[in-house]
Amino acid sequence: MFSSELIKGTLKTIVLKQLEVKGRMYGYEITQRVKELSGDRIHITEGALYPTLHALEADGLVTVETEFIGKRVRKYYSLSPKGSSRISEKVSELTEFFETMQFLLDIKPQTA
Repeated sequence: MFSSELIKGTLKTIVLKQLEVKGRMYGYEITQRVKELSGDRIHITEGALYPTLHALEADGLVTVETEFIGKRVRKYYSLSPKGSSRISEKVSELTEFFETMQFLLDIKPQTA
């Protein structure tokens, strides 16, 4: 499992990408999807996820809808038009960061 320190800087991009792929998701669903896709190496805590979702909402990158599930209210998050246009920029920035880290740390790409 990766440290929360490593995940922290990439969390907005991870959440935006999941919303791009799935369309509309609620918080727990996002955490479980990331855990599954990462082979159990990335665990997003509620304490990290919800401040990230609130920041993305404040930046206008996601929209929120509430839905009643029995007596409970569930919030669903979706990409806003602004979020849809920013996702490729965020992924490109992260890709360049990884390439720079490979160079700085002298990590050779693995070949199959």
